[in-house]
Amino acid sequence: MENKLVFFVDDDKMILNLLEYTFKSRSGIQVKTFFSGEECLENMHLKPDLVVLDHLFPDDTGQLNGLDVIKKMREANKTVSIIVLSSQQDENLIPEFLKVGAKQYISKDDYFIDALIESIEAEVSS
Repeated sequence: MENKLVFFVDDDKMILNLLEYTFKSRSGIQVKTFFSGEECLENMHLKPDLVVLDHLFPDDTGQLNGLDVIKKMREANKTVSIIVLSSQQDENLIPEFLKVGAKQYISKDDYFIDALIESIEAEVSS
């Protein structure tokens, strides 16, 4: 089976380290991590199979938020699967993300890693 390329995008180094550690050892998955949506967008030419994207990035840096990143991502790649992983508990955001093309919205709660493993494995095996 060919490796699937998964991008993880988050400004929290601990979260990125956890995600990289959790997924780089799984068969069939190749991992790339980015600290910003802009970094991720610059690397879309690598044609990821899946992007796991945070919503909020530091306000003071002028970085795009997750919703804006997805809109720009869709201009470059209409088919890439996107999962939003966010600590935002705003129920109004979820339909917004789904409308612009995210497949799923996972909250960073105590069990998010299990939900993410399940979602990613479903994506890469399809």
